[in-house]
Amino acid sequence: MNGSGLRVWLVDDDASIRWVLERALRGGGMAPRAFESADGALAALRDDAPDVLITDIRMPGASGLDFLKRVRAGWPLLPVIVMTAHADLGSAVSAYEGGAFEYLPKPFDVDQVVELVRRAAQAHAREGDAGGGVPRIPELLGRAPAMQQVFRAIGRLSRSSVTVLITGESGTGKELVARALHEHSPRAAKPFIALNTSAIPSELLESELFGHEKGAFTGADAQRRGRFEQANGGTLFLDEIGDMPTPLQTRLLRVLAEGEFYRVGGQAPVRVDVRVIAATHQDLDARVRNGQFREDLYHRLNVIRIELPPLRARREDVPDLLAHYLRAAAQELGVDPKALTAGATARLAAWQWPGNVRELVNLCRRLTVLAPGAEIHADDLPAEIGGAAAAGQAIDWTAGLARWAELRPDDAGPWLDSALPDFERALVRVALQKSRGHRQDAAKLLGWGRNTLTRKLRELGLEGDEG
Repeated sequence: MNGSGLRVWLVDDDASIRWVLERALRGGGMAPRAFESADGALAALRDDAPDVLITDIRMPGASGLDFLKRVRAGWPLLPVIVMTAHADLGSAVSAYEGGAFEYLPKPFDVDQVVELVRRAAQAHAREGDAGGGVPRIPELLGRAPAMQQVFRAIGRLSRSSVTVLITGESGTGKELVARALHEHSPRAAKPFIALNTSAIPSELLESELFGHEKGAFTGADAQRRGRFEQANGGTLFLDEIGDMPTPLQTRLLRVLAEGEFYRVGGQAPVRVDVRVIAATHQDLDARVRNGQFREDLYHRLNVIRIELPPLRARREDVPDLLAHYLRAAAQELGVDPKALTAGATARLAAWQWPGNVRELVNLCRRLTVLAPGAEIHADDLPAEIGGAAAAGQAIDWTAGLARWAELRPDDAGPWLDSALPDFERALVRVALQKSRGHRQDAAKLLGWGRNTLTRKLRELGLEGDEG
């Protein structure tokens, strides 16, 4: 189908968008008809229907998603393309779950829209889609094209329980993506169980995954259900799968292939129905070539791969993420949210973010506690990002820490569990900078051994900071 004569309806309250799209569609040999509201389009649909419908997602009156639901109910085979200037996961997945043919973030290329309309019309000739609504996960934000690809992947997998491998640097939000895949899947009502395989000693990991029988080893006082049994019917998220010991890789492969395993010390097989989502910051292809990771397990896990970009590769998302997590930090601490000045925003947008989104989240908490006043200025930023301390100003960090503790809610968990990782992360970064990335010299500054520093870099999500 070349698009000639296709009837395409446009629904958008922005007159300039309607004008641009009408002109582009006519140039493609199509017959567009524009509406400024969903109500007008719905009234027209009672008498006629187009070949393809394009709608904005946020408009006065009925929203694009409400409009989409009503279109799906009355005209289930009509292909709908949803446009939005608000680049978040909720919009993308809601569009796909609502039955949209495609989700199109603004700004867009008009030639891309024309081609998309042609593909939608071709799909309409073959089959239709249907669906419903889903909750939003606002922590996954992004206008960058790489993040839009992630949103599309989550949306397209929303009716599936296929195995997924999530790759990306530490701190990029791999667990958030895994949770989104679960929440937007047929298993959403069942458990989501997460396990960081690198955080558990190898001698305990087998019992953690598969459970054990009473008396299986010293200290096994009772039968214990492992993470696979806990996740039965739902999703098991295995983070840092690249660090899994080879013997356990073999056992994991059997579970994926046969859906059953034996508890440690057990004699009877245990059957489970679990969707596995794995994640790693390592290059699994290289580990397979080096004999550190089973090739057959790699292919079992790598059915669908989602690559998360580092934050430095999507700088356009930094302002939105800062605004969101400053609001979240203020809510967590029970204070009014603070706003960044243009100078502070520009400096943060230029930062390399070696710790990715995790580093940004921790910085927002820190600034919410330590920055004076309602606005955060460039001089309020930490020394490593070019704040006042970089110019030699002395800071009484103990007073700031005391203020942080005073504002900490009683139910926010142990103080040291929250403060110590940030404290260590800051000192490790400065030590690496002073030593120009040489671990031996950095460890000496910190009073640690080199092996301790290596372990801390992994635990704190700072691997790669030496550069």
